[in-house]
Amino acid sequence: MSMNFEIVTDSSSNLVEEMIDDFGLHVLPLTFMVDGEDEVYQSYLKGEHTDLSQFYTMMREGKVFKTSLPNLADTEQLMRGLLEQGRDVLYLGFSSGLSGTYEAVELLVGQLAGEFPDRTVLSVDTLAASGGEGLLVWHAVQRARAGAAIEEVRDWVEANKLKLAHWFTVDDLMFLFRGGRVSKTSAWAGTMLNIKPVMHVDDDGHLVPMEKVRGRKKSLNALIDHMEKTALKPIEDQMVFITHGDCLEDAEYVAAQVKERFGVRDVVINYVDPVIGAHSGPGTMALFFLADKR
Repeated sequence: MSMNFEIVTDSSSNLVEEMIDDFGLHVLPLTFMVDGEDEVYQSYLKGEHTDLSQFYTMMREGKVFKTSLPNLADTEQLMRGLLEQGRDVLYLGFSSGLSGTYEAVELLVGQLAGEFPDRTVLSVDTLAASGGEGLLVWHAVQRARAGAAIEEVRDWVEANKLKLAHWFTVDDLMFLFRGGRVSKTSAWAGTMLNIKPVMHVDDDGHLVPMEKVRGRKKSLNALIDHMEKTALKPIEDQMVFITHGDCLEDAEYVAAQVKERFGVRDVVINYVDPVIGAHSGPGTMALFFLADKR
C-alpha cells in the first residue's frame, strides 16, 4: 500500500536499504571527512551498499572523523522536486539535541511552505537518533500506509516520540569524550577498569549515562533488562530495531535474547552509520523499542 505523501528523513535514522526502498523513503545523507583526506563522504548513498566496516577499521586505527550536516542545496532540490510534482512532504529529523541538521532543514521547510501554499510541508524534531529515529519513521510509515493523512501521522510522531526508548552501550568511552559527550576522567577510568556505561537518549534528545557495569556481557544484558522494565505490552508484538558499531555478533546476541525472553518476532539489525559512529565508536550496541517513557 503506498502513502498519500512523501516522508523525508536523515541517514542518521540507520534504516536498512530494503525498508528505504520498500517504503519509498527519501534520505538526506549527513556528511563526514576522514583525518588527512580531502574527500567528503556521504553517510548514505541510494542503492549503494557501502561496506561500513571499513570506516570502523579507520576509527580503530585512530583516524579522526569530522562530521557535518546534509548538503542543503541537495536537500532543497529534493524537497522542491517533490512539491513541484504535487506531493506533500513530512520531514522526520535527527534529534536537535545531537545535531544542527533538524534546525537547518526546518528553516528550509518553512521557506518552501511559503513558496508552495497549496502543498503541505511539515517537520518533526524526533529528538531521536540511529534506530530510534528509524523506528519512529517505521511507525509513521505503517500509519501512512494504512491511509492516515499527513497531519495525523505528524501528530502521532509528536505524541509518541518520547516513548521511543534508546538504550545503548559503548565499548570505548574515548570516542564520546572526543565528541564532548563525557568527561576525560570518566572516560579514562572506564577504560582502565573495564567499566561499561549503559546510556540512553533523554527527552531533550541528549545522550545520558544511566548506570555503569563491569564488563561487556553485563552491559549488553542491561539493555535487555531495561526493555523488560519499560517496554509497552504486549512486548512480543513490537517491532524492535538494533544498531551496532561493527560488532554484529553482539547485535545478534541481543536480538536472540529479545526473542527468547519476550517472544518478540520482528527484530531488524543494522549498522550505526559513520556520522553517529564517529562519536560513539566501534563496539557501540543500541536497542530501540516503544516504552512507557524513554
